[in-house]
Formats: sequence, structure tokens, C-alpha cells
Amino acid sequence: MEKLLRKSDKILIAGAGGLAGNAILRSFQKAGYGQKGLGGEILTPSRKELNYLDSDKVKQWLKFNTPDIVVVAAGKVGGIHANMTYPSEFLLENLKIELNLIENSWKYGVRRLLFLGSSCIYPKNSSCPITEELLMEGKLEPTNEYYALAKITGLKLCESLRKQYGFDALTLMPTNLYGPGDNYDNERSHVLAALIKRFIEAKELNEKKVFCWGTGNPKREFLHSNDLGDACVFVLENWDPARRCAPKNKDGKLLNMLNVGTGLEISIKELSKKIADIVNFRGEIIWDTSKPDGVSRKVLDVTRLHSLGWEAKISLSKGLQKEIKNYKRKNEN
Repeated sequence: MEKLLRKSDKILIAGAGGLAGNAILRSFQKAGYGQKGLGGEILTPSRKELNYLDSDKVKQWLKFNTPDIVVVAAGKVGGIHANMTYPSEFLLENLKIELNLIENSWKYGVRRLLFLGSSCIYPKNSSCPITEELLMEGKLEPTNEYYALAKITGLKLCESLRKQYGFDALTLMPTNLYGPGDNYDNERSHVLAALIKRFIEAKELNEKKVFCWGTGNPKREFLHSNDLGDACVFVLENWDPARRCAPKNKDGKLLNMLNVGTGLEISIKELSKKIADIVNFRGEIIWDTSKPDGVSRKVLDVTRLHSLGWEAKISLSKGLQKEIKNYKRKNEN
């Protein structure tokens, strides 16, 4: 089957400095895109060069640079604490970035666009594994409701532009990510990065106890960012929702959104023990049950993406060992 990308394509990766965006950049480069000898180019403007919150600047940039492909991986992200502390920033900033990039990509002739959603868009009490049909079938998890609402809006904008104007916009919903360039800030980190930092510091300081949020009982799914990067390149090359063989929803209708993950889950308690073992922390793990757990269980159904021929390659054990090494190396310098 003919690839839907060309090596001569000019590709914009919005958010290439972040965890997801940088992994997507590496995967494009690994796949041979962006080679000037073949006429290709990968565009990764910094925030200083292009402020995605500024609609006029985004319009001017797209009009002047004329990318063929746009990947929307830019956005404000963070864990439970950050989402609960800065709800208006999570809603406003993500809405502005999505609207500016998606609408103007359509207006200025972008051929294909990939928008990165998030698994947090699904209702709090979704049955697991979560299928794409469960979107908007119930109430959102309160701890990340505003971020989720912004992501749902971006997804629906892609869907509506395809439906009304035939704009080739796709959405992937990644599960919880980790990998090179993760955010280890105490306030803004996601659970896995926060745990890595906490256990390494406890080991280095010879502490006897580590305090963790919640009960430790919630189950989560984790995807290495390198796998997400490969998935993004794969779907842009191979997934055309209009093809007869493309995945459809349960009613047999066109589906322009797909889950991406491993399909495997682990409790936060088990994850903590796994990290403690890798860093050789032998102290006590204490769970602060006054802190929120978030959703009790979240694992995605990834059978539709599997049916296209893509599966994650990096196991959680291997990925954790790699990222713990990366964190130690980074903090030694």
C-alpha cells in the first residue's frame, strides 16, 4: 500500500521541545524524513520563534512556511497537582494552541494534520479496556477535567473539519507517557517521573521512608515516548480513515481518532515497588491517603491500532531502567 507521506514533505512538529514532540521528531528523523537532499524539511520553531498562543503569528508563520504536514504536540501538560492548581491555564492555553494550529492549518493548505489528544478525555467511570466509543459517555475525572475539555475540543475540531470540508485531520489518544525529556518538577511532573525522582533522592540521602500520594491502588498504563513517536509516524504514513479497510466505530462509521498505548496496566503501588527495586531503595513506602487517587483504573483498548499493524515495542521494565539511568546521568552533570 502506498505511503501517505513523502520524503519530500515539509513537516511542522509543534511542541518539538517537549516529551512527546521530541520523540516524534526523533522518529521522523529515524524514518528518513527531513533530508534536504530529498527535498524534505522538518520544522521545529522554538517558543521564541513562534508563540502558538498568538493567532496572528501562527497565521503568518503557516502562510510563509507552507508545511505539508503538521503534528500538534504542543500544549500545557502536568500531573494531578498542577491540573488542580492551575485549571484556567490548562483550559485556556491548550484551547488557544489547538485552535490556532488546527484552524489555520486547514486554511493555509496543510495536507495532513495529526493532533495529539490524551487518554484523560474519557469519562471517569469508563469500563476498561477503554474503547474509542466511550468518549463523552459520562462525567470526566475532576482532577484533570479542564485539560480534558481542551483536548476534546481539539479532537472535535479535527472531526468537524474532516466532516464538513474534507480536511485530512487525525487524532491519536496516547496513554500516560514517560521517556527522555520528561518533566521532573515537583509541582508539574506526572506520576511516573515524580516516583523516579522521589525514590532516587531517598536512596541518595539514605532516607528510611518515601511518602507517596493516595492509596497506591489505582491502575495505570504507561507508554514510552519513543513508542509514541513511532506510532505517530506510522499512522501518518499508513492510516487513511476513508479507506475501506480502515478501522471503523461499532456502527461501522468512519473513525478519525485512535487510542495508542500498550494495553497493559500496573497499580501505582506495584510501579513504586518496581522503581524502588531498580534504584535499590530498601526503606518503607508510606501512602498519604489524604491526597487524591484520580481515576481508579485506566487502560486503553488498542486493538484498532494493532489492526493497522502497529504495536508498542518497549516494555515497562526496560523503559524504567533506561529512564532511571537517564535521570541519574542528567543530575550528575
